[in-house]
Amino acid sequence: MPENSPTPVGVSRRRIPLVVAAVLIGAAAGFAGIYGFGGLHREAGDPTCRGAVDLARKIAPLVHGEVAALTMATTPLKLPDLTFRDGEGKERKLSDWRGKTVLVNLWATWCVPCRKEMPALDGLQAKLGGPNFQVVAINIDTRDPEKPKKFLTDAGLTRLGYFTDENAKVFQDLKSIGRALGMPTSVLVDPKGCEIGTIAGPAEWNSDDAIKLITAALAPAAAGL
Repeated sequence: MPENSPTPVGVSRRRIPLVVAAVLIGAAAGFAGIYGFGGLHREAGDPTCRGAVDLARKIAPLVHGEVAALTMATTPLKLPDLTFRDGEGKERKLSDWRGKTVLVNLWATWCVPCRKEMPALDGLQAKLGGPNFQVVAINIDTRDPEKPKKFLTDAGLTRLGYFTDENAKVFQDLKSIGRALGMPTSVLVDPKGCEIGTIAGPAEWNSDDAIKLITAALAPAAAGL
């Protein structure tokens, strides 16, 4: 057939189903690449964090009362290795606490609910802090680094370690994965750095409800599971 001859209508129509079939096959291959053949029902996300999702499911019945706003993990999610500084100016990372369950909390002195929540976090650290658990409360004030230190001292909050990120990058890092929408924000993290649950807003962390929940989350770690 000459170069400039029009394609017969019948041939053109026959090609349409072939094109559609090619698109469907490509889409199926894409799904298979992500989930594995026959595995569309499987959870997406970091496979090393499936244990955290299983744990979240097991302790979900304890999410009520003072911790009712906690959203439990349903998809395996490993948190970014958040970087910040301690009270001596030394760089610290979330991975420094691998092997421990951690409650990561972001707070600021300009945040009224944050200030009200801090005594409860201090009480939680006093009750459960140890080899298996740590409250890591990271201040994100971007001005006057002495102000948050003074707040903790004046409030008599001596159990919490002082951690700070004057650039508030930790907030942006958590926001980028949908885990920081406002202040305060807290994320319960398992010993592998995986999300167990997240709460946007304050909670009464020193309450019986919170203590029971976190004690249950610690049980697998304490048992070496």
